[in-house]
Amino acid sequence: MGGFAVVVFGGLGGVIAYLAGVVGLRDLRRLRRVGVSVQALVRERVPGPEDRALPPRPLLQFETEDGQVVEVFSPVPSTPRHPLPDGGYVPVRYDPADPRQVVVEGRERRPVEYAFMALGILMVLIAITLGVAVL
Repeated sequence: MGGFAVVVFGGLGGVIAYLAGVVGLRDLRRLRRVGVSVQALVRERVPGPEDRALPPRPLLQFETEDGQVVEVFSPVPSTPRHPLPDGGYVPVRYDPADPRQVVVEGRERRPVEYAFMALGILMVLIAITLGVAVL
């Protein structure tokens, strides 16, 4: 019975990982299609004790087409290869229906979404293989 539970939970985990990748890619495509391109101001922030993201992600501040000022956490961290310097500007695309949904242009993280999909497929295949062996 224990082996069957591993198979079921492994398969479900794989399906969830695959779907997370599919949804992430769909959102990226949607933002590239309907998103509005603007320059966002990068604002450094002091990480609080509750921050667990390493490296910490800066804030991005931009103005929407209707004049609303929006401040969101960057979807990508600042790295030595692709720095997000305090006071600098980066191109972003935001969803006009929900301006808090943004993507930093040129750093869409497509490989992460494909990795989720591949890991999901791998987990499902492993679960099927274990399921055949258990039964």
